[in-house]
Amino acid sequence: MKTRLVKDLMIPLEEYVVVSKEATLYDAVIALEKALRDFDKNRYPHWAILICDENNDIVGKVSQLDILRGLEPKYEQISTKGESMKRLGFSRNFQRAILDRFKLWDMPLHDVCKKAGLKKVKEFMYSPEDGEYVDVNITLNEAIHQLLMGHHQSLLVTENKKIVGILRLTDVFMGVFEMISSCSLK
Repeated sequence: MKTRLVKDLMIPLEEYVVVSKEATLYDAVIALEKALRDFDKNRYPHWAILICDENNDIVGKVSQLDILRGLEPKYEQISTKGESMKRLGFSRNFQRAILDRFKLWDMPLHDVCKKAGLKKVKEFMYSPEDGEYVDVNITLNEAIHQLLMGHHQSLLVTENKKIVGILRLTDVFMGVFEMISSCSLK
């Protein structure tokens, strides 16, 4: 069987949703909505947005969780980006107590349109760390290892130190799924 490489499954940058770090939450949601309308029905839709700087270099990502977190800025007071309260060992009752104590979600959806028009994505975007980049020419085996060890939903794909695409967990899973389903075990 042919060795599969990251470039076989990645989504090229030009096919992914990218907005400026100066874009508002509203701009980002509209760009994602357009991508969802236009997406290739043979692939899974985009659920994240890549963020670029003034030089069009990718500097971050915004996920569904980041968007929701961006609507309630008080989360900045109680957690580190990417840290799950459950992973830290906090019970559901403790999480409810935090909701009450910090008055989270008291009014965030009350004026969602205004907030979306004012909040810049750079205020709540996630900046990838070293382990979230993968070279376009490495094997899928190595990329899977990187996804699993880091618990990542995606990796930014680089070529000559420039980001050229994104490798999503869903695409990797479907690639492996297709390999397994094509096996003949008889």
